[in-house]
Amino acid sequence: MKFKYLALAATAPVLFASCENPADKTEAAKVAPAVEKADDPAVVGTKYTFTANSEIHFIGSKVTGSHNGGFKTFSGYFTIKDGEPTGLDHKVEITMDSAWADDDKLTTHLKSSDFFDVDQYPKSTFDVTSIKKDSETGYTVAGNLTLHGVTKNISFPATVTRNSESVAIYSKFDINRKDFNIVYAGKADDLIRDEVVVELKMEAKPEA
Repeated sequence: MKFKYLALAATAPVLFASCENPADKTEAAKVAPAVEKADDPAVVGTKYTFTANSEIHFIGSKVTGSHNGGFKTFSGYFTIKDGEPTGLDHKVEITMDSAWADDDKLTTHLKSSDFFDVDQYPKSTFDVTSIKKDSETGYTVAGNLTLHGVTKNISFPATVTRNSESVAIYSKFDINRKDFNIVYAGKADDLIRDEVVVELKMEAKPEA
């Protein structure tokens, strides 16, 4: 009997770790109604487009654990002048049917009407409405995110670094899926959490 209790004690940390909410370790994006994009006078800068090294990942979780996923197909660009993002000509478009998860059955489910409903909403977009520089490499980025037929303005922190050949953007934050009318609850004894962690690892080079 004593051995049994020791075994349970040894496995308890693993069980509790699997139940943690990954969003507890990230900053929540600020969400507001969509905003009308301000007039953006022509800016003399260089358009950078995302390369094949760019990645968009997400982590969704439920009571018993979490799953990793992302999108395989997306495109986008932003404008750089004197090494800094400039103007409001920055946009990302995601092909929703390219969604993937670390479980084949879940991948199929994510594309269904319970989640992304890719047949009805084949594209998602993020259109920048403001960029504020906070530090040498830190920025607050805000933009209209259209997901699952809903458009909201979200803002989140990002870092922008550069070298002689490319610019890298990194950000990690969480959003509430219910803000975008993705409300599937999951099983009664294994409910899906509202928060989804989003991680952006983007590389861009001057448009050819």
